[in-house]
Amino acid sequence: MAVKRRRPRRKQRSQLFVKKGRLQWVNILLVITAMVGMVWYIQQNWAAKSQVTTAPTTTHTAFIKKLVPAAQQLDQQYHVLASITLSQAILESDWGQSTNATENNNLFGVKSASGRLMTTQEYYDGAYHTVKRRFAVYDSWHASLVDHAKKLAYGTTWDSQHYAAVIKATDYQTAAQALQTAGYATDPSYAQKLINIIQKYDLQRYDRK
Repeated sequence: MAVKRRRPRRKQRSQLFVKKGRLQWVNILLVITAMVGMVWYIQQNWAAKSQVTTAPTTTHTAFIKKLVPAAQQLDQQYHVLASITLSQAILESDWGQSTNATENNNLFGVKSASGRLMTTQEYYDGAYHTVKRRFAVYDSWHASLVDHAKKLAYGTTWDSQHYAAVIKATDYQTAAQALQTAGYATDPSYAQKLINIIQKYDLQRYDRK
């Protein structure tokens, strides 16, 4: 008489448990991976937001620090207040980001008959107008700074004393108003814009004592 063999139930159950255990571990790993991914994504978003918030301040600080040594040297040599040089460079070049500054190394919107033709905004007849003007091209920002100081110190080809009041000024408010009176820019609020920039970034601390 043949003996019936029992089915290896325990073995099947153990295999089932092993399979279930493996599936559970896989699920746990997937959950952990997803959580790590979410944490990374959140951190990246916060980092991006932080950079957007702090980048302008950092860029502005770097721009000022880059120009300060030359501005102070030119202040001593040509008597153009460093705060005026810095504030004009900031306003005219949009913190060194304007096309005129990046392509022509022109920080002060200086025009030249033999310069590069570009589009700009000028104020006349009670409104701003888009016009084409030729702007000077320099080898470097430093060359632009030097030319700007010489222009204020020596005046124009038709009037050597054109900016004399700017050179004689002992404070930035007087110098800014003198620039506007002399017609350096067509913007009717040019002087006040310079004063606001100087006060906001405490640029007068770089002026000669």
